[in-house]
Amino acid sequence: MSEQNIQDVVRQKYGEAAKQAAAGGVASCGGGGELSCCDPITRDLYDETQIAGLPEKAVAASLGCGNPTALAQLQAGETVLDLGSAGGIDVLLSAKRVGPAGKAYGLDMTDEMLALARENQKKAGVGNVEFLKGAIENIPLPDNSVDVIISNCVINLSGDKDRVLREAFRVLKPGGRFAISDVVVRGEVPAEVRKSMELWVGCIAGALEEFEYRDKLFNAGFNSIEIEPTRVYKSEEARDFLVSAGLDPEKVAPMIDGKFISAFVRAVKPAGRGIVVGPSCRS
Repeated sequence: MSEQNIQDVVRQKYGEAAKQAAAGGVASCGGGGELSCCDPITRDLYDETQIAGLPEKAVAASLGCGNPTALAQLQAGETVLDLGSAGGIDVLLSAKRVGPAGKAYGLDMTDEMLALARENQKKAGVGNVEFLKGAIENIPLPDNSVDVIISNCVINLSGDKDRVLREAFRVLKPGGRFAISDVVVRGEVPAEVRKSMELWVGCIAGALEEFEYRDKLFNAGFNSIEIEPTRVYKSEEARDFLVSAGLDPEKVAPMIDGKFISAFVRAVKPAGRGIVVGPSCRS
């Protein structure tokens, strides 16, 4: 599938998800009335104290796999960019963390999600937020303009992850932090099984293998690269899906158990010249 085709599919799926949330339902990238393929990754990501005061539709439109705002150590006065901001939950949470002196941008290519996010911003009464239309492969912000980049299970959807990471590096200030949640694969998985599992664990996912992710970040210019598991998916969680996909759970289980994870991916744009720390050894 070409990069443009991937973008079209993602735009359609997440446009439908936005409409579901806007109508008072729960967003689902599977297109049904309830969470389907996204269910394993979108459950219980935010505690009640975090979402208190946020519009219900912002919470309903969350289709992430983690909670980057809780892990990114945002500071007052910082400028934050959320790649693939959907209904705006992580942008609104970030805006609270950075305070009135800071700024939180949300970037999304889906008109329906942007409309929903702006409605949620208005309901929340948050002023230090701006939602931008655009693709994460071509971020509409100037060089060296952002302190922190967050994202919640979106980069795996891109057909050109190298370009996304180069763009992230470009817009970050020297010393800026890349702090995202994403689906990551650990080790080898047979192609036909991986394709089915990606549909289960991340909708239209194109999840990177862990060391491939590290290499791509390093090649984009980042250092201090870390990949921290936040949830490991077990084969028994996917049993019903595997059966419906025509796969034998008993045969497939050893191939996938613990291989698909939600992870917090950290990296830093070097502040200046000096020693660059490369990706970890593959031992």
